[in-house]
Amino acid sequence: MNWPEFYFARHGETDWNRERRYQGSKDIPLNALGRQQADANGPLLRELLARDKIDPATIGWYASPLSRASETMDRMRAAFDVTLPPVIFDDRLKEISFGTLEGFLHDELPPELAQAPGRRNAEYWYHRPPEGENYEDVADRLKSFAADLPALSVIVAHGGIQRVLRHIVEGAPHGEVVNWPPPQGVIAHFRMGQMTMHESEMSSVQQA
Repeated sequence: MNWPEFYFARHGETDWNRERRYQGSKDIPLNALGRQQADANGPLLRELLARDKIDPATIGWYASPLSRASETMDRMRAAFDVTLPPVIFDDRLKEISFGTLEGFLHDELPPELAQAPGRRNAEYWYHRPPEGENYEDVADRLKSFAADLPALSVIVAHGGIQRVLRHIVEGAPHGEVVNWPPPQGVIAHFRMGQMTMHESEMSSVQQA
């Protein structure tokens, strides 16, 4: 697919991120660090758009409806002193669902049910937990979402979403993206099939 240019931010940290707990579709709020990361992402995004000579009032703004993403978006937009278009909350940007595994710590589940990032092989892309999704399912909904994207957008969503975007936009291999820890407090710029990362002063590498 020929994806349009967009800027992507993963939501700030939650307590479940810090505890290394499977979060998925559960609506877990930002913690204090997560709010600081979201606040720091706002000036960073403003600087990137100014650098690229992009008027923030003329682009699309999209977010997952889960509160950790929507609050991150709100805090980022607070850095702008112009009237911005309304945020479009899209269910297709929700985090990958871990089904019945949500709420469990990474280390308390047997490997046949789940494996934490860093321990997965390429086939884990197709692993679907009970009543949950696999990464291919997420790729299908993101390809549908892409058809509705304008020429330039800002997106705030989740670590699993960013993993899948690296594969379907950049072409990164399954084995790499399922083990990659998407950072928080960072803006990723996707342009012409490449991702460039820009860190704020509050960047971290906590896992989804």
